[in-house]
Amino acid sequence: MNIKLFNTMSRKLEDFKPLVPGKVGFYSCGPTVYHYTHIGNLRSFVLADLLKRMFIENGYDVYNVMNITDVGHLTSDDDDSGEDKMEKGAARENKSVWDVAKFYTDEFLRDSADLNLLEPSARPRATEYIKEQIDLVQKLVDLGYTYEIPGDGIYYDTSKFAAYGALTGGATSGIRAGARVEFNEAKRNPTDFALWKFSPTDKKRQMEWDSPWGVGFPGWHIECSAMSMALLGPHFDIHTGGVDLSRIHHANEIAQSEPITGAPWVKHWVHSEFLVDKSGDKMSKSSGEFLTLSVLKNRGYDPMAYRYMLLMGHYQSQLAFSWEGLAAAANGYKNMVRRVSEILSDAAPGVLDRAAFDSWHQKILGAVSDNLKTAEALVAVQELLKTPAVNAATKQELVQFIDRLLGLRLTESAKELVARENIDIPDEIKALADERTAAKATRDWARADEIRAQIDAAGWSVVDTKDGVKIIKKA
Repeated sequence: MNIKLFNTMSRKLEDFKPLVPGKVGFYSCGPTVYHYTHIGNLRSFVLADLLKRMFIENGYDVYNVMNITDVGHLTSDDDDSGEDKMEKGAARENKSVWDVAKFYTDEFLRDSADLNLLEPSARPRATEYIKEQIDLVQKLVDLGYTYEIPGDGIYYDTSKFAAYGALTGGATSGIRAGARVEFNEAKRNPTDFALWKFSPTDKKRQMEWDSPWGVGFPGWHIECSAMSMALLGPHFDIHTGGVDLSRIHHANEIAQSEPITGAPWVKHWVHSEFLVDKSGDKMSKSSGEFLTLSVLKNRGYDPMAYRYMLLMGHYQSQLAFSWEGLAAAANGYKNMVRRVSEILSDAAPGVLDRAAFDSWHQKILGAVSDNLKTAEALVAVQELLKTPAVNAATKQELVQFIDRLLGLRLTESAKELVARENIDIPDEIKALADERTAAKATRDWARADEIRAQIDAAGWSVVDTKDGVKIIKKA
């Protein structure tokens, strides 16, 4: 099937042509594990997961890499200055930086499992690739792309790279030096960035290594170039990340990589837009208050409801988060699961209709293969589940394909729902349900709502269907 993706570099929709036929390699910028991952960050990781699933369903052999940043990410993303976020996190929590990295890595992995993200082919940590980062910096030193600021570090001279900023149309004027910290006046250009930082002389860092230039630690940007080259080779198909990374982090990756690998280093750049709040501001950790997946779960939301919410948007468009929007997504997901449970419970499912299967398979996969139009795919799924022209056996096979493609765990959730429906219902709950039905028949809505609340408080749910009332044990 023809695959189309929007390429940030060319700023247009392109047919995907792999470097090696039948194979695709891509790199995704992972989390900096100094704090919890917020739900805005998670949107870019769902994008990477959807890409992998789409390529697999199209028959590709996929090798994808997502890093863990556990050193070198400085507090100012705007001009690559300030404290190392990992060291700052350790000071905040009065723990070792290694303990902080492990704790928040484990939290991220739990979020990934809750969102049903496929395990990447490789998940390297920056601290495991220090030698490769030093070697890469040395190559840039030898090629004349760097300079040293005494007492500070080795910096990349962006004036030496003519194509700097090409990823965002050469728009480097928006980079405001010292937006959050005091600008380093020793830099030759505001856009120059640290490749290797020297350890301070007045204190010992928890993470530091020997290098040809002195004891220190790598800058944030160099890790992604070093790890991607080590695991994917000098050229690969796709690089993903949030749109906030395109202007500086990814521009810096290109600048430090292409003098060594040659251009183009990456064939397709794919970025997800921001998740924003009601005011239009992006989700961010800088305020110290941000939403995590655990907060959503503690409010009773299935992580699949959040994934469903993301899929109802498009990765290139900003998505506004609200509790009302999440509740609507949760209801939409529950309705889809209920339809699947009815299909699984069909006593006479019939046999697989190959023509119908192929038609719906093509329609749904085609939507996702066309620049990840997941909302269009979900509309098709809803149509499929409702249509009586497709028998249950065919729908069951298609739902398994949809689960592989969209990762919504429809089959798993539907089986759990069927199991809860088959639990013996206590007589007192049945009596309350009957009383509620009688109250509704006499239009005593207040009493019907009061009884529903009693049933809910007892750990059960009543669901009105076209076939009557169903009583279900809550999960």
